Amino acid sequence: MNKYWSELAKRLDPYVPGEQPKDRKYIKLNTNENPYGPSPKVLEAIRDCTDERLKLYPDPTCDMLLSAAAEYYGLKKEQIFAGNGSDEILAFAFMAFFDPDRTILFPDITYTFYPVYTSLFNLDYKLVKVTDDFGIPEEEFYNSPGGVIIANPNAPTGKFMSVSSIKRILDNNLSNVVIVDEAYIDFGGESAVKLVDKYPNLLVVHTFSKSRSLAGMRIGFAIGNSELIEALNRVKNSFNSYTLDRLAIVAGTEAFKDNGYFEETRNKVISTRERVTVELCKLGFSISESVANFIFARHNTIKALDMFRELRARGILVRYFKKQRIDNLLRISIGSDEEMDVFLAEVGDIVREN
Repeated sequence: MNKYWSELAKRLDPYVPGEQPKDRKYIKLNTNENPYGPSPKVLEAIRDCTDERLKLYPDPTCDMLLSAAAEYYGLKKEQIFAGNGSDEILAFAFMAFFDPDRTILFPDITYTFYPVYTSLFNLDYKLVKVTDDFGIPEEEFYNSPGGVIIANPNAPTGKFMSVSSIKRILDNNLSNVVIVDEAYIDFGGESAVKLVDKYPNLLVVHTFSKSRSLAGMRIGFAIGNSELIEALNRVKNSFNSYTLDRLAIVAGTEAFKDNGYFEETRNKVISTRERVTVELCKLGFSISESVANFIFARHNTIKALDMFRELRARGILVRYFKKQRIDNLLRISIGSDEEMDVFLAEVGDIVREN
């Protein structure tokens, strides 16, 4: 079958997303989705936009959405780029700012799409080993040959690096672009967006999939110096001029406007995360401190793979990574209080049975 494949297709080791099974109803705590739906105002706006205008191409500049984003962040439209989820934006950024002959740096435990992109775009990279408690060693990212990408909070650990540390990494990479992937920043961390006016080498990437409950719409943003944004637009318009459809543009715009709903739901997730962390510790888990909408947990006696399989059999999905250094931990997304109560009850039963 693969005799028709290009050499590129043959060498790729694709990203593997969290499973979305359809064989039964599950409590899904495996893909970091928000348990609370989109803002009712977002849904109303989508319904109002679902008409004959869908026969027309969407605005390739996403002007309405960029205007809403600029107002929200207190920036200029020229400092913001919109794309089809943060994954697409990251792909564009790898093409726009990293070169094959200049090695880039990222942590050895992080979002697994990064090494996939390096293979896709024929880039060299070096993994920086995180500490035993999953902290990112700041100084190891100084003076990168070709650039830096850091997920902050990191995935799948949930660990956060301070903005002051990001600032020092920027100061020590003035000739390179530093990408800060802030997919989970709204659940407790401090954003590096405040630094974009001072650092022309900083690109911050956000998504609406997590804190704004729009994973199904695929809306992402990059925020940075206008020259960086121009480079992203050059790549985008050489690939696909219409990365966001009409409904996504409207949905993202309304999501920015309904800040009250955003604050309410993200605070619910934060509160539930803290409660579940306490309860799991009582059941014998060790948990990495998280400021994301998930926790990274290891049971003191039960192997992670065994716990993963037992939970799945009971209708609860969590994420297991068969990877060195983290193959005895589970990433557990934060669901609603009701979902997490069921999860805690089942975990308690598993612990008692073992």
